[in-house]
Amino acid sequence: MNEAETRAELIDPLLAAAGLAVVEAKPDTAPLTEGVAQAKDSAGKLQLRFTSASNGLGIYAIDMASGEEGPLEAFPST
Repeated sequence: MNEAETRAELIDPLLAAAGLAVVEAKPDTAPLTEGVAQAKDSAGKLQLRFTSASNGLGIYAIDMASGEEGPLEAFPST
């Protein structure tokens, strides 16, 4: 499997089963919110309520149900 297939077929289902959000990762030189659109797209496809984007220096969380979003200090634990 290529990287995209591995993510879609193996990693994303594990995250979903564990109740964890999608995390769209970008390089530390990218703005914190650069991956937000991709994170929302992935969460929508997987029908997940929570998703996030990170550049390694910060976390931007999105609640797909309420529309609430913004920076977080740390990833939520389940």
